Amino acid sequence: MKKLHWLVRFLFGPVPVYFSALAILIVLTNAQYFGLVGVGVAPRAAKLASSTPVVSVMKYCDIFRGEWVPDKEAPYYNHKTCPHIQEHQNCLKYGRPDLGFLKWRWRPSGCDLPRFDPLQFLQFARGKSLAFVGDSLARNHMQSLLCLLSQVAYPKDISANPTTQNKVYHYRAYNFTISMFWSPFLVRAREPAEDGPAHTGHWSLYLDEPDESWVSQLHRFDYVLVSAANWFSRPSLFYEKRRLIGCSFCSRQYGVPDLTLYYSQRRAWRVALRAINDVERLRGRVIVRMLSPMSHFENGTWDQGGDCKRTEPLRANQTHMEGRDLHFYNAQMEEFRAAAKAAQEKGRRLMLMDATAAMLMRPDGHPSRYGHWPNEKVQLYNDCIHWCLPGPIDIWNDMLFQMLLAE
Repeated sequence: MKKLHWLVRFLFGPVPVYFSALAILIVLTNAQYFGLVGVGVAPRAAKLASSTPVVSVMKYCDIFRGEWVPDKEAPYYNHKTCPHIQEHQNCLKYGRPDLGFLKWRWRPSGCDLPRFDPLQFLQFARGKSLAFVGDSLARNHMQSLLCLLSQVAYPKDISANPTTQNKVYHYRAYNFTISMFWSPFLVRAREPAEDGPAHTGHWSLYLDEPDESWVSQLHRFDYVLVSAANWFSRPSLFYEKRRLIGCSFCSRQYGVPDLTLYYSQRRAWRVALRAINDVERLRGRVIVRMLSPMSHFENGTWDQGGDCKRTEPLRANQTHMEGRDLHFYNAQMEEFRAAAKAAQEKGRRLMLMDATAAMLMRPDGHPSRYGHWPNEKVQLYNDCIHWCLPGPIDIWNDMLFQMLLAE
């Protein structure tokens, strides 16, 4: 009887109860580091805890061609449940009044695109690593993924320098890492000494030298998603073999021809893709994302009062690519096909995420002026380039998961 009394005191006395409560408090306080369900999203997470595995539909369906259809369930996160939204894309926080743009989902022709399942994505990604390479739209894409995953888990920021554009996030419970490599031109670049809000300073682009900051790290990752487009629209000086050979948006003061931005965009993609194929220890899969439209400004250009005030998607027959978008798209596609052929000869495979057609129909999905408070004195133009979070860009991760599953 005394032994039983001692056992009860040992298990349920004040000391063990205290330490048990302390342990629970520590776990709950640091839930984001243990991969636990985030606050306020448990109902959605419970709905997603399905035993039915997500399967790829890409074997019998082109997921990149289709229409936008109404979706009553969206969105799946907001600015209060996701701490990773860039301020200038935080449309809900800054009071965008029309929320109908959130109530749409992408439906490919001939099949249904499975909704992104964060639980199954993390289970699939266990022990793996994913890198995004590119500009602010690559970051926009990465933050969309972080937000979708925030329905069930939060990562820890383990970036070497939290103040830089390069980021590293780790999901400890899944040993899964997401990285961001800031490389808006994909090749080596030097920023102008003076730029200003209108970005009139000239960048120096070394168009025959890939940016080693990301190329040298490719072998470390299981998946790498590469993209770049809109930064080629900035005034630039072009160098090859360390010699100035041309420029874009330049005057005669440099004594070289204006080769236009189309030269630098094509050349940069060619050099970047060639560098990918030249990596000897490449163990992962490289995905090239086609451009996100730059043509959604209406009633003026980006620096002349242009805006994007639409409140619902267009249909496929209501829009088409033209101008800069078309030039960039065709050049990138041609360079991708050439690189994919070269990769195949080495027994490798480059993958293509062609989300351009889907996003061309979504001029309603941009922040416009809802990237800051209305009375805030900021030097910002209406943003018709990036995407609201939550917003249409979330389907890039529906597509991404399908592509990874197909492998």
